[in-house]
Amino acid sequence: MPGPSHGPAADARPTLEAVAARSRVSRATVSRVVNGGAGVRKPLADRVRKAVEELGYVPNHAARTLVTRRNGAVAVIIDEPEFRIFSDPFFSQQIRGISRELTLHDSQLVLLLVEGSGDFDRVARYLAGGHVDGVLAFSLHTDDELPAIIRRFRVPTVYGGRPGLPGAASELAVPYVDCDNRGGAAAAVRHLVALGRRRIAHIAGPPDQTSALDRVDGYRDVLPDHDPALLVQGDFTVEGGARAMAELLDRHPGPDAVFAANDLMASGALRVLRERGRGVPDEVALVGFDDMVSIAEATDPPLTTVRQDVEGMGRLMVRMLMSRLDGEAGGGEQDSVITPTELVRRASA
Repeated sequence: MPGPSHGPAADARPTLEAVAARSRVSRATVSRVVNGGAGVRKPLADRVRKAVEELGYVPNHAARTLVTRRNGAVAVIIDEPEFRIFSDPFFSQQIRGISRELTLHDSQLVLLLVEGSGDFDRVARYLAGGHVDGVLAFSLHTDDELPAIIRRFRVPTVYGGRPGLPGAASELAVPYVDCDNRGGAAAAVRHLVALGRRRIAHIAGPPDQTSALDRVDGYRDVLPDHDPALLVQGDFTVEGGARAMAELLDRHPGPDAVFAANDLMASGALRVLRERGRGVPDEVALVGFDDMVSIAEATDPPLTTVRQDVEGMGRLMVRMLMSRLDGEAGGGEQDSVITPTELVRRASA
């Protein structure tokens, strides 16, 4: 008795022609539907998708790339060391928003981390290889080489955060998504003033990042004549916030309020205030920035903070990039977007 057939017919994968025959449309119509092209009426497109599902058709990636000139992948480049990426919930929220939106566009996320200056060569080689359709880049610094690399290889890009710093190579007219850092900081300080606080300190973020500089500007907008001793430098980490708070109390022992440029630094400041015997909020009111719920609701007392929609900004970055890839909005160039912030009042202020 003959055994089961193992010839070409038995192992052949469903083809575009088979899908076309099943759905009673042309091969070109099937190709347009499968590759996300426009111009196919919904009833025909629905028939094609049904045939694809019934036959178990899987598009050939190489062939699809030739047709669409797309790789179906986007590089997310973060210029921060690994320990920052995996310890700061800001980055996980942003990546979650990006990943969820890329899924809707049938595109993959390729994460590239920049640990040091030597990594820029690796990133440049990867982008030169044409492996991705575009780039989403955030957490840029003053001396960042990334914008120049992106410009060299002409990779469509959307930045997370305002990339321009005066006199820096990263000052480019490029699309970006950011929150209203300056307005949010001003709202935090106005809230402290309204509480009757008069010696309001600020723990600033790194001076080589625009978000930190914008938040300092917001603080100064409300307190243009502040005591210079009340402005101390942090680094967006818990430890940096603790060090800055200790420095502040050593140089100026009497602040009655503190605005920290992010929630991680606020939590570090809160720890030091407790160690120094300062009650929060009775003696010292405290406000953070970001509204990282895993931090703000876990502190004791819970943290008053400025909320920005971090996940939503990640989604918006993807939508802007996809519009550029599709050639919308005048060849893909789009205005940058500043999203609103709001003060979330909890027990620390």
